[in-house]
Amino acid sequence: MTVGHARGGSLLTALSDAGARVTEPRRAVAALIGAQDGHFTTAQLLTAARLEYPGLGRATIFRALDLFTSLGFVERMDLPGGGHAWVACETAHHHHAICTRCGRSTEVDDHGLADVLASVAGRSGFRVTTHRLEVFGTCASCLAATA
Repeated sequence: MTVGHARGGSLLTALSDAGARVTEPRRAVAALIGAQDGHFTTAQLLTAARLEYPGLGRATIFRALDLFTSLGFVERMDLPGGGHAWVACETAHHHHAICTRCGRSTEVDDHGLADVLASVAGRSGFRVTTHRLEVFGTCASCLAATA
């Protein structure tokens, strides 16, 4: 998915395609999400909203995040320190690699995880219905900046 306001536009298109109403508050929240580079916390989104859309209420932002999440346009991710953040992403199943320095997240493909899950199911008798993988580390840009 592209970064910047194009992502906000993609959220609006996906929202409309899903049959949800595209209201002005949802447009504002989509624009705020589209302006984020990588993952973002609710606090960061609220701070940006105060600057860009002073009339946009906290409850409206949370409702929009809930809607975008339920439709698969935004995902909640658990951070290593116990907090959580959000990231706009494609609705197709994928995983995230998240830089702990700059906060950028990159969507990563399966890379054999389906085989691992099938093995887990076969050995344990557990029926896997869904999964989520988040990998944390340092991105190439941050590594290059410290070299």
